[in-house]
Amino acid sequence: MAGADTKTATSPSLEALRARLDAIDSELLPLIDERAALARQVAAAKAAAGDGGKFGLRPGRETAILKKLLAAPRAGAGDAFVVRLWREIISDNLAQQGPFHLAVWGGRDPVRTAEFARFRFGGAPPLTLVSKPEEALAAARTLGGVGVLALAPDSAWWGKLLAEPKLKVFNALPCMAAWGPLTALAVAEIDIEPTGADHTFWVTDAAAAPAAIEEALARDGVAASFLMASGGLKLFSLAGFYQPTDERLARAPGALSGVIGAAPAPLDV
Repeated sequence: MAGADTKTATSPSLEALRARLDAIDSELLPLIDERAALARQVAAAKAAAGDGGKFGLRPGRETAILKKLLAAPRAGAGDAFVVRLWREIISDNLAQQGPFHLAVWGGRDPVRTAEFARFRFGGAPPLTLVSKPEEALAAARTLGGVGVLALAPDSAWWGKLLAEPKLKVFNALPCMAAWGPLTALAVAEIDIEPTGADHTFWVTDAAAAPAAIEEALARDGVAASFLMASGGLKLFSLAGFYQPTDERLARAPGALSGVIGAAPAPLDV
């Protein structure tokens, strides 16, 4: 009985807990607002430096921020919550800096692809569902444009990136391993930075079986995983960050081949 009385006496009341939650909300909002205001100042600083016409999306920096946050000690906030919360904050701040919009081609499951796009890019950018992959690629060529395209067996849209001088894959969706296998790729006209845990996407027209191509790459020290084939082309994921000029890929099978981008590995949380 005495133990129960002690617990009642030392535990905060429900009213006190709610009051603390309200106080935390009041403390959080000014910080979130300040971060958004700083994002606008970043845009102004870029414009003053002559970089105002560039898309501010930096997936490598975003990954570094998330990894640092996930490594920080926490008492209650789960990993998935931290990722989703900061994705929303980063997305909103990016939208403060200039144009930012999504075009999603979902293949056979447009709703699922759009859902993964929202998980990755938050609610700030307008999202348009398009009926053809070419429409998503065209949107990605515009300032602030991101195309999210499903990996579907009846479309080799990714092969078109071999002829694109600027458009690159920069993200694989879903962005968290717990949410399932690779479903779609995100493309944009941005510079890609290595994060230390990346997958490079490589296309070839080699007629050999996927296993034979993987073996040929492995003999040259490249770990490859076959993803899909369509339209006479094959798409592979290479473990690591590879430059398009890498000599090992120049020696790989195929007359028409090349790197179409790279993405951070999904967060394993």
